Amino acid sequence: MTEVGVIHGRFQGLHNDHLTYLLAGKARCSHLVVGITNPDPTLAKEDQADPGRSGRARNPLTYFERYTLIRAALVEAGTPWEDFSVVPLPINFPDLYRYYVPLEAVFYLTIYDAWGRRKLEFFRSQGLKTEVMWDRPPSEKGITGSELRRRMIAGRPWEDMVPPSSAALMTRWRVPERLRQMRDRADSAGQ
Repeated sequence: MTEVGVIHGRFQGLHNDHLTYLLAGKARCSHLVVGITNPDPTLAKEDQADPGRSGRARNPLTYFERYTLIRAALVEAGTPWEDFSVVPLPINFPDLYRYYVPLEAVFYLTIYDAWGRRKLEFFRSQGLKTEVMWDRPPSEKGITGSELRRRMIAGRPWEDMVPPSSAALMTRWRVPERLRQMRDRADSAGQ
């Protein structure tokens, strides 16, 4: 078993497949460092491999909210809090990784599309040790943050798509209402 592993994601609405991914990473190491990508607008930028991923509508939750969701879900799933850390990770800025995560760790990732391959390139460009946990076609991705957010905006059931702690926190934070307000503002600005 590896001593330290790094895993990453935007987690813009932590859902059940995110938790599966996090736990798969944790199963491979003693201490898991979870890097939250796009931690703030200054540490996000467009990439042709996944256009729009840095836009406000796709990043409605703050870094702290995502940090809280991850910690609650991992502890709820039985992972002791001392066995993981949650940090920012500006994925589009490989030269900055050394300021956020331990570079001697194994960097875990999954690949479903061009964006997954692009992130593997980022890690390899820095000489980091990587492990692709799985490489699957987009049709096998499962739950997506986009679908979760669409359901919230539409007022459709979404709570079964997320860990119980995530449902409770996002309800308390009124995330569905926040998303609808963002959509309404965008619609008004477009007219």
